[in-house]
Amino acid sequence: MTAPGRGAPPGGSGRRVLVTGGASGLGAALVSAFAARGDRVIATDLAADAPDTLPDGVGYLCLDVTSDDDWASALAHVEERWRGLDVLVNNAGIAAGGRIDVLTVEDWRRITEINLFGVVRGCRVFTPLFKRQGSGHLVNVASMAGLVHPPVMSSYNAVKAAVVALSETLQHELAPYGVTTSVVCPSFFRTNLASSLSGSDPEVEASAVRLIDGSRLSADEVAARVLRGVDRRRPVILTDRAGRTAVRAKRWLRPLYDRAMRGVAEGVRRRVDPTSTAPDHTTEKA
Repeated sequence: MTAPGRGAPPGGSGRRVLVTGGASGLGAALVSAFAARGDRVIATDLAADAPDTLPDGVGYLCLDVTSDDDWASALAHVEERWRGLDVLVNNAGIAAGGRIDVLTVEDWRRITEINLFGVVRGCRVFTPLFKRQGSGHLVNVASMAGLVHPPVMSSYNAVKAAVVALSETLQHELAPYGVTTSVVCPSFFRTNLASSLSGSDPEVEASAVRLIDGSRLSADEVAARVLRGVDRRRPVILTDRAGRTAVRAKRWLRPLYDRAMRGVAEGVRRRVDPTSTAPDHTTEKA
């Protein structure tokens, strides 16, 4: 058993890792990056069978992150196969965008069940194991949208901010048990996440697709930066310069940040609702 507070050695020394949403996108890149360093990895996803793209030696489980039974099976599997786990990566999620008056309550329920409660379930199921071990690392994949909140992304921003808050809470709550918690907050990068867009505001979602497809960052590059952050046990892992700039602007240059966000909102209004008339805010009321 690993000594409390020390955890498995970093840097690819045979850690036991489970990655949700590991069949594609960032999840697949993380699976490959962990495996390439010699870590023992299980990828999970919705398909019944393992994808052909998994690296040699990587295990696979069918896991729906909204299913309590699937999570219980995953826990039983790693306990039987490995007698424990060193790193749980809660990565599975869907993309979403939309204006507050266009998104339906069902849109909100779907993204909350997957992007928030999927992470909550993973943390709840594996925390007792980590406590017994006296070690373990929860890695929750949120988004830059959890730290800065652009317009027309209310549901996505809200659930990702909740994942950030959950992770910060667990950083403090589980530290006395030797358990580390990190939250990953990447900006847009090239991935198939756009394929999960299925909300009620396709005009706005088209903008998200353009941002994802137009990014210079690949999922493999983001995964490499995530692993460095995990090795260093960083509580918040920012993967790109754009994200770090946005966070600093919100904290230290708030008027400029607000102006930029309102500019984005005005651009959306002109594109999707060109016949509306913006109110005149140039004259202050007495």
